[in-house]
Amino acid sequence: MRASGKLAAQVLEFAGTLVKPGVRTDEIDEAVHQMIIDSGAYPSPLGYGGFPKSVCTSVNECICHGIPDSRPLEDGDIINIDVTVYLNGYHGDTSATFFCGEVEEEAKNLVQVTKKCLDKAISICAPGVEFKKIGRTIHDHADKHRYGVVRQFVGHGVGRVFHADPVILHFRNNEDGRMRLNQTFTIEPMLTIGSINPIMWDDNWTVVTEDGSLSAQFEHTILITEDGAEILTKC
Repeated sequence: MRASGKLAAQVLEFAGTLVKPGVRTDEIDEAVHQMIIDSGAYPSPLGYGGFPKSVCTSVNECICHGIPDSRPLEDGDIINIDVTVYLNGYHGDTSATFFCGEVEEEAKNLVQVTKKCLDKAISICAPGVEFKKIGRTIHDHADKHRYGVVRQFVGHGVGRVFHADPVILHFRNNEDGRMRLNQTFTIEPMLTIGSINPIMWDDNWTVVTEDGSLSAQFEHTILITEDGAEILTKC
């Protein structure tokens, strides 16, 4: 898990360097695919449930699962890139939202707060902690900045299987369950400036905000240790 997490982090960092006005998300997908294959791994999204590409690229109002295409990125866009690699039998899953060129303050603030939500959630993780504390931590911080928290998409157990239990909710909830030593799972909050209601496109993957407002997301795969949580998807 440490090896797959580290590779995913390196691929994501590389993908972020490609984000520039005029670059097509297809180009990012092709470069990411090549790096993963060259590293002896496989891009987990490719073919997963029929997903046609090796990475998810979600631009502006796209909440998640955007399919790379021929649209050039524009100055002022924000883009979430979601990378999962399958290396030696284990999946490493991570994402981040990047700025394309000069981005307006409204978008910058959303991205920074979303990252802070993830950081705060990871900081409370440890053996025996209730999973619902993750959702409360994220929701509380989002509320302070008057951002919405998307409810329909969740964090998840990850390891030999891409998506497994436990289900990690990013909003306030009363679900049962506590973290266990050596458990690995993702936390991946999605925040919006406006509506939290998602609309799915006809491709059955691309999910956008109902009102076209901006959305941002960050994700790490973490390991529960005796000392708390170790972030596996770090370079």
